[in-house]
Amino acid sequence: MTAQVDYLAVLFANTSGASGDLLGSDEKELGQLVWQLVDLKNKTLGRVNELLIKQELCDLTEKQEEVEEDNGSLTDSVSTAANLESALNQFHLTLTNEVNSIGAGTSVCLCTDGQLHIRQVIHPQAAGKNLLMPECFFSFFDLRKEFRKHFPASDLKAVDVHFMAESLNLPVDELTVLDSSEVLPREAAVQNVKAMASIALALLPEPLSHTFLYPERVNEKFETGTCSKMEKVCDNSVIRARGLPWQSSDQDIARFFRGLNIAKGGAALCLNAQGRRNGEALVRFINEEHRDLALQRHKHHMGNRYIEVYKATGEDFLKIAGGTSNEVALFLSREDQVIVRMRGLPFTATQEQVLAFFGQGEGPTEVCDVSGGGDGILFVRYPDGRPTGDAFVLFSCEEHAQSALKKHKEILGKRYIELFKSTAAEVQQVLNRYSSAPLISVAPAPLVSMLPTVSLLPSPGGVRDCLRLRGLPYTATIEDILTFLGEFTRDIRPHGVHMVLNQQGRPSGDCFIQISSPERAFMASQRLHKQMMSGPRGVNCRYVEVFPCSAEEMGLVLMGGTLSHTPTHTHSRSRSGTGLSPPPCKSRRKCRWELGVLRDCQG
Repeated sequence: MTAQVDYLAVLFANTSGASGDLLGSDEKELGQLVWQLVDLKNKTLGRVNELLIKQELCDLTEKQEEVEEDNGSLTDSVSTAANLESALNQFHLTLTNEVNSIGAGTSVCLCTDGQLHIRQVIHPQAAGKNLLMPECFFSFFDLRKEFRKHFPASDLKAVDVHFMAESLNLPVDELTVLDSSEVLPREAAVQNVKAMASIALALLPEPLSHTFLYPERVNEKFETGTCSKMEKVCDNSVIRARGLPWQSSDQDIARFFRGLNIAKGGAALCLNAQGRRNGEALVRFINEEHRDLALQRHKHHMGNRYIEVYKATGEDFLKIAGGTSNEVALFLSREDQVIVRMRGLPFTATQEQVLAFFGQGEGPTEVCDVSGGGDGILFVRYPDGRPTGDAFVLFSCEEHAQSALKKHKEILGKRYIELFKSTAAEVQQVLNRYSSAPLISVAPAPLVSMLPTVSLLPSPGGVRDCLRLRGLPYTATIEDILTFLGEFTRDIRPHGVHMVLNQQGRPSGDCFIQISSPERAFMASQRLHKQMMSGPRGVNCRYVEVFPCSAEEMGLVLMGGTLSHTPTHTHSRSRSGTGLSPPPCKSRRKCRWELGVLRDCQG
């Protein structure tokens, strides 16, 4: 937008929860929209409009029948809407009709007090209900930023309506100042809109002579793309999201952060040691401001699950999403393609066999042509050229991809093939995993490196704030373990699940879990000891032994020692009295950290 708009629609969104700098942080429903039209050419104000939304459990709209009587003196027009979708469409229609009725210009743009009203309230709530947004909500002016163009010395975080009005010598007596944790009364929202409209008008005449150019933009959709390992990624633009549903895609992540602008290709799903998604993702935003707004969505919900959001670094993101292979870059360079991952391919599989796999079928498994033929297939290989059994396939549209996914677990050769919808970042991560050594780690530094080197045996009486699970089904996944732990899942420390693999790289049936406190660890062991756990699809049901242990004892076993819970002779306990056996010689065995899983392997 290179010319000043004809009108500003000064907008205020009010919820039934926190207000001010905490607006939208508690996921409370939108209950009130207040706006006023500002004619920038004629420097006049339109009527004040109020729209109340009849959301369930919304304190702002408990007494709809008293709207006109209670608030008739504060606003020129009061109306109600049955739900959020009706409210957004009604707002757009009313605004358009008012602009058209004036007839002195047609361009209009929203203007809000800060970023939260649009980015943290309206867009996230619309995305959560899968609503289509009117076009007017995808651009807006931030009145605080427009004000700071003339008062640069003021701290943006300290700028609010009261501060701006005082700086421009406007009356502030009627403005209500509340704590951010309090619900803002309806009349206070109306007062704020009137003050914002007056501030916008005060910026127009000399000596300020402000013009409203270049509004803020809200991305309508997430753009997929690639990222080079050589690219510089700012540490202040990246977050780690944890607790995602296992079937989540990059589009689901973009929907969770709707209203905030994610960088192109900036959603990278993390994989565990088995190459499966581990419920975490690294997300890169266009700048620090959007990253900070993303952090305010900590413990917001995706479906029935809450998502934890933490700061991360540019290095974290590049380890997951960065790539250097020209072959991969060429494969991912095709725009608007949908990626499907194949897993479990015969090592002798060829492009022709893959094309034939997707090119035959009828009924629910109809033909779905691969985009670009053989060029749309990327086999994953080890550095020496051996196939891994994985491949990625491109389809030209979502419809073809969904048809392809219906072939999940169909047979190619003598093996059934697993199919999953994938992402560009997952392609990079899988290729990085198999082509680089050592493997990329998405977990913090291994516990082993933090253990004391003076003695390999723990001292007696250590704090038992860990759990050892013994006798797990060999097919058990981390998700199965979390289900088994039930209410104690919330007590697990970050990156606190450590599955132990044997010398052949297969599950040993043991697992260690770091718990928030010794008391909770003891309680978990009392309730869960010898309870039954089922593997995937309810098979391989086994009882699991659960013991409390210390971090030192856990570290000893992870370094190759053994931990016994049976009585031992006095002479065998002489070193520490713990019933522990020391690890074998370090020259024969070592431990390697792979994506949060310790793997015992031959030296």
